[in-house]
Formats: sequence, C-alpha cells, structure tokens
Amino acid sequence: MALSLQNTDSEDDGWLAEINTTPLVDVMLVLLIIFLLTVPVVSASVQLKLPVQTAQQQDTSGDYVIISIDAAGRLYLNDNPAPDVASLQAALVPAVTRDPRPQLHIRADGDAPYAAIAPIIDLAQGMGWPQISLLTEQSPQDRATINTRTRP
Repeated sequence: MALSLQNTDSEDDGWLAEINTTPLVDVMLVLLIIFLLTVPVVSASVQLKLPVQTAQQQDTSGDYVIISIDAAGRLYLNDNPAPDVASLQAALVPAVTRDPRPQLHIRADGDAPYAAIAPIIDLAQGMGWPQISLLTEQSPQDRATINTRTRP
C-alpha cells in the first residue's frame, strides 16, 4: 500500500519559485580569478617620493676637489690626467686627511659610460667622503630664470 502526500486538489503545475544561482557563481568565480591575478601586479609597484629639481645653485665657495670623466672614460683630478683609479686614489689621500675635508665634485660627460663613473663613486665612499656631488649643466630655461632673478 502506497501513501501519496500530494494534494491533488491544488492547481499547482509544479513550478518552483527558486533562482538558479549556478550562472551567478560562475561569473563570480571568473571575477575572483581576474582580481587575484591583477592585484599583485598593481601592488608590486614601489611607492617613491621623487625629488623635485630646483634651479638654485649650491654654494661651492669652500674648498673642493673635482674629478672629471670624459666621454671616453678618461679620469682627471682637478683638470690633471689620472691614468687609472688606483693612481686617483693615491692622489686623493692628501685631500681626505685635510681638516676640514674638502667637498668632492664629480663631473661626468653625458656620454661617459656608467662603468667609468661607478668605480669613482665607490672609491669616494670607501675613502670616507660623507657627501659626493654630481655636477650638471643648467638648462637654458634655468639659466634664464636665474639671470632674471639676479638682475637689479
């Protein structure tokens, strides 16, 4: 004997009042994968506060030593040729021992290879110079701005 619990008197055709969430879940999973792939790329950038270039000149009236590097990578100490980094180091020893220590300025040609400049900076840091200045030319716009400020 079978017992049926359906109500045969109702006119319900068997429609279910449910929402099919399978397509919604599929879309959400795709969006989740896209976010998981893009978030590391966006957050991997390094946040830096870049320096702002000013047109003000530094005071170089004190004692200083200038190391120049031309486009071919040749070294000069105060406009005197230096054959290599070792001889440059020997020539810099008297300047390092002076009190007060003179400022160190490095002038490098724009076409000078980085391989010629890096050992000089390394040498200066190794000898104990606390500050190293890299000299540059002023742009014509900066030069004009400075000239208009200094005119009476």
